[in-house]
Amino acid sequence: RAVHRAYFEAGADVVQTNTFGCNLVKLESEGIGDQEEEINAAGADLAVGIRPRDRFVCGDMGPTGKLLKPHGDLDPAAAVDAYARQALMLLGGGVDLLAVETIFQLAEAEAALRGIRLVKDGPVLVSLTFERKKRGFFTIMGESPKQVAETLGNQGVDILGANCTLTTEDMVALASEFRQATDLPLVMQPNAGQPRASADGGPPTYEYERIDFLENMMRMADAGINGLGGCCGTDPGLIADVRQRLDQRQGGGR
Repeated sequence: RAVHRAYFEAGADVVQTNTFGCNLVKLESEGIGDQEEEINAAGADLAVGIRPRDRFVCGDMGPTGKLLKPHGDLDPAAAVDAYARQALMLLGGGVDLLAVETIFQLAEAEAALRGIRLVKDGPVLVSLTFERKKRGFFTIMGESPKQVAETLGNQGVDILGANCTLTTEDMVALASEFRQATDLPLVMQPNAGQPRASADGGPPTYEYERIDFLENMMRMADAGINGLGGCCGTDPGLIADVRQRLDQRQGGGR
């Protein structure tokens, strides 16, 4: 609750539930599939319970951790079912919208959207993870932002996005490429630098220049990005700075 509250107090319009790894496929791989309903209900309650009246809670849904057939061993129908089940549980917990994020395979993004549509019409954000190559940006399966936008757009996704892996500098370029590919609302959530392993075996640290992070976030806003957030390495203080910059640009209003 304290973590969610800190982000609301920092000025975030939307916070995500702590349910990233809580679909049935992922939970079963950890031997706790029988706790699926309890975990998702608790995750929703923790955020919804301290939600200010003018803010929103997004039910967070991460990847299954497996590749779908024919590239892996996960049956697409099982992925569809897992996302439908989690969506239903999070919606039952009172979240305002759903977000599927950190997806590295377009086929899984499609399965997630199909599963969610079994229980909800909208709004749904689907956010994939891209790597920067010499020829542009691609998922690890070789899918471009244009291919992602066209495929998911044709299937009725409400909001598209990219998160994780990339720093703000790379994500500025990705934002421009994504915006050229679609008129849909776009959300970008970069990392705060690249991770560095801790010498004592603890969590990784993220090194970045704060001013560069903030300026690049504003460049994404200039590129027509509708929602800005943070992924690995970001904290409430950094989000508060982004909020302040946006408010200054907008004359003090959200």
